[in-house]
Amino acid sequence: MKVLLSWSSGKDSAWALHVLRRDGVRVAGLLTSLNEAAGRVSMHGVREDVLRAQAASAGLPLQVVRLPWPCTNDIYEERFAAAVAQAVGEGYTHVAFGDLFLEDVRAYRETRLAGSGLAPLFPLWGMPTPALARAMIAGGLRARIATLDPRVMPRGLVGAGFDEALLAQLPAAVDPCGERGEFHTCVTAGPMFAAPVRVTGGEVVEREGFVYGDLMLQAAAAAPGPAAGS
Repeated sequence: MKVLLSWSSGKDSAWALHVLRRDGVRVAGLLTSLNEAAGRVSMHGVREDVLRAQAASAGLPLQVVRLPWPCTNDIYEERFAAAVAQAVGEGYTHVAFGDLFLEDVRAYRETRLAGSGLAPLFPLWGMPTPALARAMIAGGLRARIATLDPRVMPRGLVGAGFDEALLAQLPAAVDPCGERGEFHTCVTAGPMFAAPVRVTGGEVVEREGFVYGDLMLQAAAAAPGPAAGS
């Protein structure tokens, strides 16, 4: 078994990496999609240099799928099909995802991978999210909210740490892991990393209904870059 992990830069994919390694599964690489115009992780708005620092600390090569913005579903599927074909050519047998309970998302992934040569894995599937969130925190995972949906989350929580204090502040309707898209995170430390990825907060912007809090590598904090979510 040679596993490619779908890496969002957030806590669920990071914890999936930890769980797979803990269980003796060989994870050999990370796969991430980027908004090619902004140079940021799709949906999370995390900068590419932060993403690459995460991969380096995880000790894994990174395969990037660059997507235009806006991106049609046809282009998305075409570019991911090419990434899957490349992975199969490199000897990968499985691709793992950090999905937790959304049946439609899982079904979509399974349908797209059928006959591709890669079998899907869902190492966190079905874990109760309140307990999972606390297990992540107790296990040493550290993350910050990079993106949130202000329709269900207070805007002021962007940039907040993913910790017990945050869980206590979440509105009752918000999933503790943000699985319905209420928020997305950027992981900075944890048992999946050799060393912390040190970031500092930057500009906060609102685009297309979501609030993005820029996170910069501390060494690059003074360097200019495109606005988060652009």
